[in-house]
Amino acid sequence: MSEAAASAEVTHAHPEGVAGAVAVAIAAALSATEPQLCGAEFLERVADRMSEGAVRDKLRQAAGIDDSGTAAGELGVGHDTSAVDTVPFGLWVVAHHGHDFADACWTAVAAGGDIDTTCAIIGGILGARATSDGLPLDWLERCEPLPEWAITHRVAVVQEVEWWCAREDSNLRPPAS
Repeated sequence: MSEAAASAEVTHAHPEGVAGAVAVAIAAALSATEPQLCGAEFLERVADRMSEGAVRDKLRQAAGIDDSGTAAGELGVGHDTSAVDTVPFGLWVVAHHGHDFADACWTAVAAGGDIDTTCAIIGGILGARATSDGLPLDWLERCEPLPEWAITHRVAVVQEVEWWCAREDSNLRPPAS
């Protein structure tokens, strides 16, 4: 999480912007290591690993929302151009539509707002998974092939995330109750 915070501090002057980057990093790590995790449990697991703040509070609120219209209305879709107004909705979409990459993206598009940001958040989290399962084949066919080094690096990153999550002292583990 410290790497996510350090990378965000360069471009995000507000502490909640940094918190948003940390939330996305936690969500990506969970997506990579526990791809079956979804719904309120996914959102709570992300929130449990965060420091106090508005992004964490909105993630806890998101855990109680079941439909995309309510999620977009209550969480925001980027009209305020802030992490508090984009990250919780992006993570809500992953939590409820992460089993289907296209459905997740189209859910964000239908909500409107800062679509490129919410879809980038969603794509980054779902893209952290080790396989391309769930990606529409016609979308993949339109992409340039990845060079071998990128594929090798991606596998290495997933393995490193799994290693960090397994450590007893990892801050990606849930806090002791």
